[in-house]
Amino acid sequence: MPDVEEKVPLKDPGDTQSGSCEPETSVPTQEDQSGPEAHPPQTVLPPSSLEGKVKETMHNAFWDHLKEQLSAAPPDFSCALELLKEIKEILLSLLLPRQNRLRSEIEEALDVDLLKQEAERGALNVPHLSKYILNMMALLCAPVRDEAVQKLENITDPVRLLRGIFQVLGLMKMDMVNYTIQSLQPHLQEHSIWYERAKFQELLNKQPGLLDHTTKWLTQAAADLTALPLTCPDNPNSSSMACPSPNEAANSPEPLSPAMVLSQGFLNLLLWDPENEEFPETLLMDRTWLQELKSQLQQLTILASVLLVASSFSGNVLFGSPQFVDKLKRITKALTEEFNSRPEEAMLTVSEQVSQEIHQSLRNMGLAALSSDNTASLIGQLQNIATKENCVRSVIDQRIHLFLKCCLVLGVQRSLLDLPGGLTLIEAELAELGQKFVNLTHHNQQVFGPYYTEILKTLISPAQALETEVESL
Repeated sequence: MPDVEEKVPLKDPGDTQSGSCEPETSVPTQEDQSGPEAHPPQTVLPPSSLEGKVKETMHNAFWDHLKEQLSAAPPDFSCALELLKEIKEILLSLLLPRQNRLRSEIEEALDVDLLKQEAERGALNVPHLSKYILNMMALLCAPVRDEAVQKLENITDPVRLLRGIFQVLGLMKMDMVNYTIQSLQPHLQEHSIWYERAKFQELLNKQPGLLDHTTKWLTQAAADLTALPLTCPDNPNSSSMACPSPNEAANSPEPLSPAMVLSQGFLNLLLWDPENEEFPETLLMDRTWLQELKSQLQQLTILASVLLVASSFSGNVLFGSPQFVDKLKRITKALTEEFNSRPEEAMLTVSEQVSQEIHQSLRNMGLAALSSDNTASLIGQLQNIATKENCVRSVIDQRIHLFLKCCLVLGVQRSLLDLPGGLTLIEAELAELGQKFVNLTHHNQQVFGPYYTEILKTLISPAQALETEVESL
């Protein structure tokens, strides 16, 4: 009996000339090595492997044996009965608990004892049963499987039809598993939130000072906003990077809110000094992820800085070509992988390679090459990106931080509507970074929101009282 978990989408089950249901797969297969015996996505066996060959041989032997039995005079229905029994079990497994009428209908139409009696009399109508099964599959399948089920209706050979039915049922069973997982995901996530919070509370009961670093972290974030606010505009179309001076902020301070303080706090974590051991207790489990996001942010800062400098020398002609920009991105990313350990060497190599690519592309387009002075200036400015004080690098870094802050307030998609200058060429990379950052901070707020709320009540004046708890933001 073939394994129902093995399934591959049908390519053309209606092709009655081929004598097989050939699957669509990237792994080359022989003409008659398809159908429900195809390898499951969990464990794909190469056709050339010994185990793969043995499995294919066994499955093909089953279908060949079924064909011999049904072609005999009188026909032998023993294998067909086993197959119909398994098909019935799969159909029943696809039903929801409330679908009692369909359950009774399937039980009656595919009653194993009755089918066995019909087989003993030589009256088992396999084509009729196959048609009933197809109708039930059309009723139960997800829309994505409609076409595959419809193609099965064109198959006249009973063995090929049963083979195709078994294959598509396997796909439908996997669809049901995926649907169940998706349905449970919100419940699992909620359970995870309560579990993490309960575990933290147990530790807090034993160590009353467990929130000291978290309190200090939020206090610093509130102080940063009061002294030098870098707020995200309500209208994401504003790309201004100007920040009010401390005096201006003191004269007309923007009322603080829990969301503002937390956003500033999370942004501060991306600038965290590795030597500072006073990391917020509520984020210790996320520290590794935050370090990874910090590394990605720095890589994007260098990448965007290189592209901005290069575009100032080659203009819109070259940078109007997506292929040229993508190539320059690949070069820069590859050459700056070890930027942290060897910034000067990395940028020296980048400057030489980028300069060469610009020269070659200008030549290919029949345009004038850069002058020797411009070439020297381009190389020099690219090499200067290695220093932290580089003005281009500093501006890009500030703008990426502002983008991330907007992501926390407005969401990633709204923040991408009108990116500040110098960031448009890395929009896809920014979207990925922003979504990771938002996901991390959102989950953390869901878990530790009640604790943040209590801390923020002591930091925000009554005039700026909390209207909602942090966990509901």
